[in-house]
Amino acid sequence: MRIGTILGAVLAGSALAAAILSAVWTPYDITRLSIADKLLAPSGAHWFGTDRLGRDILSMAMLGTRTSLAVALVAAGIGMGLGVPLGLLAAAWRGRWPDDLVMRGNDLIFAVPSRVIAIGITAVREPSALNAIIGIFNIPVFARVARGGALPIWTLDYIRAAQVADKGAVRVSAQHILPNIAGLLVMQGTIQFSLGILAEAGLSYVGLGVQPPTASWGRIC
Repeated sequence: MRIGTILGAVLAGSALAAAILSAVWTPYDITRLSIADKLLAPSGAHWFGTDRLGRDILSMAMLGTRTSLAVALVAAGIGMGLGVPLGLLAAAWRGRWPDDLVMRGNDLIFAVPSRVIAIGITAVREPSALNAIIGIFNIPVFARVARGGALPIWTLDYIRAAQVADKGAVRVSAQHILPNIAGLLVMQGTIQFSLGILAEAGLSYVGLGVQPPTASWGRIC
């Protein structure tokens, strides 16, 4: 096993453990301010130091982990839940109007910077819609991956045999296409999950993500 794989597993496991532990315990209460203890260096009392309001940064990081993982998980789930069926539909109707409609819709979303649109939407709407906003931009990604993975499979003999057996496009997609591209979708899901964490932190950093007193990695300073 490569060192990079081991290191990634350790970091991911540590983040997950911190998120779970923060649900029941953190070293300090992050809602309690202590200006006298502001900007302290890392020490035995505060392993990561304190911020400008005297809050314990380790406690904020632990709670922020839970927030970031939750937002990224929901956003990736929205993208996969809506994008995969659209991609399978486009592949089943390849070359016809449903395929063109799905792909041109994807092109429309890809034509504008996702972060700029997300900032604009969150500035107008409440930050509580953050999960859905990030998830919307995951939809075309999963749609393209699902379509790209499904197209070659539709040309295989056993798919044609299934069609001869009077199986419809939906049944073929669910029974034969989806299981064969599941690994590809899981891989893309992990990528979009990590990008969702970055998106949440970035929007929170500029004040358009989750709002205080909820902790976020983007507001740790």
